[in-house]
Amino acid sequence: MKNGEIVYSLSVEDIQETALQELERRLSPKEVQKVADEIGNYIDWYQAIALAIERTGVGATDRS
Repeated sequence: MKNGEIVYSLSVEDIQETALQELERRLSPKEVQKVADEIGNYIDWYQAIALAIERTGVGATDRS
């Protein structure tokens, strides 16, 4: 993978699907923007990456 390549992203449809399940309705464009502006504040990116590294065994050495 290249350094500038996006590894994970969320789409407006992801937000709308969650709204449908949580609120039983779709969000207005203004509401989607409000939610989009906040999402990054609730995702611990460092912890998510560190956990993925740990769980995949990346960096583990074979000592056998």
